[in-house]
Amino acid sequence: MAIKQPEILFFQEKPVKSLLLLKKADKPIYASIIAKEIDSTYAHTLNVLSSLKERGLVSFEKKGRIKHVKLTELGGQVADVLENFIDMVRLSEIGARIERVHEKW
Repeated sequence: MAIKQPEILFFQEKPVKSLLLLKKADKPIYASIIAKEIDSTYAHTLNVLSSLKERGLVSFEKKGRIKHVKLTELGGQVADVLENFIDMVRLSEIGARIERVHEKW
């Protein structure tokens, strides 16, 4: 059976999705956008981001009334590793499917 979201199998979904979203963003974004993109409530997203901040993975920058979120250098490195891991899991699933096809022939 294919794992559609490998991050769910090995990691907590919302923190991983938050880090990967921030990695793809070309500029700092704010929590409400992250909440919408990762399909989470605003309150839960703030909790996730606070936890990531405590671990040094994200930082907040207040601009007027808006608090932007961006990856730290460490957060960028962690996001890269997570993305590579997820890609490896997906590739192994594809390899397993190809093997099953060859077995049928």
